[in-house]
Amino acid sequence: MVEPIYVPVLPTTRAALTAYAQVDLGLRQRIAPLWTVVPRTGPERPRGRPTLPDPEPDEVALRRWLTPRVEGLIDVMDGMSGWVDPTHVERLLDASAESLWRLATRSNLRLVTGPERDPDQQRYAADLAFLSGLGLGIRVLLDDPPDELRQTLVDLIDRLCLPPSRLDLLLDVGPITDTTQAGKKALAGLDLLGSLVAWRRVVLTAGGFPRAPQGLDAQPTRMAERHDRQLHRSLREARPDFPRTLVYGDYSVEQACRANIPTVRQPGPGWGLFRYTTPEGFLIARAPTRGPYRDQRARAMARWIVESGDFRSIDNVGASEAERWLHVCAYGDGRRSAGNAEKWIQIGHIQHLSFVAQQLAS
Repeated sequence: MVEPIYVPVLPTTRAALTAYAQVDLGLRQRIAPLWTVVPRTGPERPRGRPTLPDPEPDEVALRRWLTPRVEGLIDVMDGMSGWVDPTHVERLLDASAESLWRLATRSNLRLVTGPERDPDQQRYAADLAFLSGLGLGIRVLLDDPPDELRQTLVDLIDRLCLPPSRLDLLLDVGPITDTTQAGKKALAGLDLLGSLVAWRRVVLTAGGFPRAPQGLDAQPTRMAERHDRQLHRSLREARPDFPRTLVYGDYSVEQACRANIPTVRQPGPGWGLFRYTTPEGFLIARAPTRGPYRDQRARAMARWIVESGDFRSIDNVGASEAERWLHVCAYGDGRRSAGNAEKWIQIGHIQHLSFVAQQLAS
């Protein structure tokens, strides 16, 4: 595995998968996504707490639904490295076992477990990791104080019976709106858990994209801070002598709980979001998905982004497919190339993944 410089936490949605596939190959080789398999059916799953009984009502339907999605993920990754967290489907082992086996034996994706999960599921993930020879990711949600998580993590490492050289620590701060408070939590996690054993690598992930951007009803455009980037910067400054590389992770342009929400193909709200990542923030523009003049109004939002001072020209050497699409959308006419809510998310992912990988590489 080429050492990754960037770990985006992505849901296994069509928008995220197709976006990843359209990122420049040279950048993809330095990106190792942490894919989280989204649930098949509702309701939204709580972060880090299993819902009992499991809300998935049909194991046969889950197997039929999961198999082609795992095959699609393997195809999209095309031998590239990363991680897969099956937390929302792994409890139904009869339905998920074949797909997890395929991931372990037919891809370079490492499976993920966590200290809050059932010991039988942890053991099964470790067995598949041993079989694959790729090792295992341990995703620790820093929702509780790290000192309370330490012993639970020690017990998990003992049960896994895998050497630390085959274990990746994925420290997950989750959604953040306050860099100072999140920084205290992340720093404690790094000190207490990051130095617990000689991990193969340590990744810190955090989500800065707002779940419900405020004020877009009255004013359809706004800028939000990249709290995730600020968090990583503060940790590097606080711990310059941390004994191993702390790999940068974020949630791209999705709110951090997106992977807990089922992908249901039905009419959603009558609007969607254009998203564009700048060095220190996100440009967010709300556009209608139906109704009168929706194409013209969508193009106006694309123009707001394209004409901002942070937009990278399509002639720029670092421009991605996203910049080119936004430029066509902004200055086109009619229905063609105006896009829809899913397309806007996809474009946001392409631009963010490309930009952050370039930003870290330089």
